[in-house]
Amino acid sequence: MDGYYSSNRRGRVLPILALHVASQYHRLGWKPPVTTGLLLANTLLYLRPGPLDRHLPTIDQVSFNSHLILKYGDLKRFFLSPFYHMDETHIFYNMLSLLWKGVQLETLMGSKEFALMVTALLGMSQGIMLGLAKSLLLFFDYETPYYRQYAVGFSGVLFGMKVVLNSVSDGSTNVYGVEVPSSHAAWAELILIQMFVPESSFLGHLSGILAGLLYLWLRNSLAGPNPLTVLLRKFTGIATWPLQFVQRWFLPWRLGASGRGRRVGGSRPPRGRHLSGVWRCPICTFDNSEFLDACEMCSTERYAREFTPVQSPNNSREPSLEEVRLRRLERLSR
Repeated sequence: MDGYYSSNRRGRVLPILALHVASQYHRLGWKPPVTTGLLLANTLLYLRPGPLDRHLPTIDQVSFNSHLILKYGDLKRFFLSPFYHMDETHIFYNMLSLLWKGVQLETLMGSKEFALMVTALLGMSQGIMLGLAKSLLLFFDYETPYYRQYAVGFSGVLFGMKVVLNSVSDGSTNVYGVEVPSSHAAWAELILIQMFVPESSFLGHLSGILAGLLYLWLRNSLAGPNPLTVLLRKFTGIATWPLQFVQRWFLPWRLGASGRGRRVGGSRPPRGRHLSGVWRCPICTFDNSEFLDACEMCSTERYAREFTPVQSPNNSREPSLEEVRLRRLERLSR
């Protein structure tokens, strides 16, 4: 693979291609920052100027390969492969496509939302490609070319961006001289590219389309402005569900059974608010488990509306703390 990014090959047509992209960028009235950053990142990783060449991993070290990622956990191939390109033509067409799609989407969505969308599309497209390659191996014993295939380039994210962009477009779109409905433009481009450039990564392009469709589905069905935020929120809720279940069903019972309720005379919650799974004694204000029919502290019946205290020689009164303590000891000794 080294021949694809050798310095001799870069010097042939790259300056002309770079000048064309730069002229297109210069014509923009507003320079979108996220799109600009993506253009610079991809270009610098391809050119590897000066000391960067010694510190950056080579294309052989980051090319996407499902076998190496799954067997050895080589995650840098998962995250870095979209930012590497094979040759001048590869990076030129990808960056020109990124410039055209990025300007429109970032202007429409805003820089923050656009950055989150690109992050979501990158992660989902890479994950889908990994899953598809592994599925072909498991269910069809189809190992080559997809499971051990090497792939690089930003095309997967670009196909996802194309799906999102076409979702807000009506009418038809020109795909290499062919007029097709906007909703089918990405699929038409996938077929045409595979016909004329058969060495391109079909699985990578397909994964990008599926990632774009998944992004739109999440955005519409989960009613979130950004599916990445919604996914993180859903994941957090699922991860904390066992703790919520324990707190809801077991913690109130343990508090009441172990005698760690509110102390006598402690402050009460506002009227109309109750703790889940507990009931409060009307006499000693102790919080009891919902499974108990009588107060664990003073033996008062759970559903007693009024309490008739023992008449003393002086006057009627509520039980003192000592009397409550003695009642509890008497109940425990039964």
